[in-house]
Amino acid sequence: MPPLKGRAKTAKLGKSDDHLRDARELVRPLRAPNRRGSPEAIEKRRVARVFNDILGGRGAALQKLDGRTEKRRQRLLKELEAGKARGSRELKPLDVLQRVQELMDLGEPLSSIRKVAKIRKNALPPEAIVGVVERLHRAYGFRPEVYRFVGIGEDVLRDAGVLSESAKRARSKK
Repeated sequence: MPPLKGRAKTAKLGKSDDHLRDARELVRPLRAPNRRGSPEAIEKRRVARVFNDILGGRGAALQKLDGRTEKRRQRLLKELEAGKARGSRELKPLDVLQRVQELMDLGEPLSSIRKVAKIRKNALPPEAIVGVVERLHRAYGFRPEVYRFVGIGEDVLRDAGVLSESAKRARSKK
């Protein structure tokens, strides 16, 4: 029988062609398995990178933001400074809370956020907004420091259950 060529090589072999299948397996060179992609090798490379970063003095490199995250951080700071979202729409109080919370999650210090964000004054009596702040905190779970940027003081946060007595004591000790 002549050797198989082209597409015929990939054709399925029938029962009568078992001798061809056996011959093809004998001719095929034995290859070593690729160990580069094994889970053990991947884990070794990851651990080695972390180890080298920590002991090599580049531990701060892990805290560095990637390009897209850094651009987002800059945009959020600009929006807080201008008081406008994407350059046109005025920031609502909830937008301010979300942006400040996200900046804090990205590792931005509260002092640098305070420099760019205008802290809004609140003219409403504290009793009028305690219930709303309580519901808002249950829904969103903002950090207590974030509420200052929309003019909500510690007394309202305490009454709403955002600040606990233990957190109050910890702040007074500092």
